[in-house]
Amino acid sequence: MRIVFMGTPAFALDVLDALVSSGKHEVVCVVTQPDKCGNRGAAAIPPVKQYAESRGIPVRQYAKVRSEGVDELRSYTADVFVTAAYGQLLSKEILGIAKYGTLNVHASVLPAYRGSCPVQRAIMNGERETGVTIMQTAEGLDTGDILLCKKIPIAPDDDAASLMAKLAKLGAAALIECLDKLARNEIIPEAQNENEASYYPMLSKADGKIDWTMPADKIDCLVRGVTPWPGAYTFRQGKMLKIHRAYPSDAAYELPAGTVASADKNGITVCCGKGSLVLTDVQLEGKKRMKCADFLNGCRMTNGEMLG
Repeated sequence: MRIVFMGTPAFALDVLDALVSSGKHEVVCVVTQPDKCGNRGAAAIPPVKQYAESRGIPVRQYAKVRSEGVDELRSYTADVFVTAAYGQLLSKEILGIAKYGTLNVHASVLPAYRGSCPVQRAIMNGERETGVTIMQTAEGLDTGDILLCKKIPIAPDDDAASLMAKLAKLGAAALIECLDKLARNEIIPEAQNENEASYYPMLSKADGKIDWTMPADKIDCLVRGVTPWPGAYTFRQGKMLKIHRAYPSDAAYELPAGTVASADKNGITVCCGKGSLVLTDVQLEGKKRMKCADFLNGCRMTNGEMLG
């Protein structure tokens, strides 16, 4: 099939690579978000743009694809459009250009976890399982018919980055399978059950703030869900303390939530609403990320100290 691919971050890169490497499909154009200004004024180039240009695939970067891209996208005479974390809503006109319409690779088992951060929210909510859905894109946000769905377990130590990497590979394989079945007319679209739908908006920095009155296992889910962004954090003596890695413990102490119960080379144990959380990788404001053993070498932390 002739394919116009639309995607931006690393998640989309695995999907694009699967299409290019399949030997069955021709990616005739890649559409991605405009370059952004990165650190120290350098341009932050979307990963899919770098990949496409290295393989001689035309790249288009529309500020507003709904108003700028219609005529040009139509000129590619694509059989199908494929989107994966593109970052812009498509108009009804664009969705209907290709013979097979527009397929989206979404990182959840729809209709649950619609929206822009399904992976993070699934971990934060303590889900044991997630997956990817290949859907027929409609005008609503993640509301189109389900064409194919694949599931995987969420490992106890998965954070948003590691789970996203797994889902990218799963989504890439699922898309190739879906396209093959679509060409053979073996796909039966399934309408989503709106009664089972859930939607989660974009995360903000505030979502990473730790409430120590929560149970330790819930805080562990929060830490993993917001890693690497926006990151979990608390405050120590007025300075932000980022928590990069931690694990829950059943050990309970007769101390207020947020109290440091112990601090040694094995970690910093903090009392929670139920149980305790052992911090293993932290980063004090203005400093680099460290293992707790290294952190405590240069920063004395005493039992009974409060975080919050």
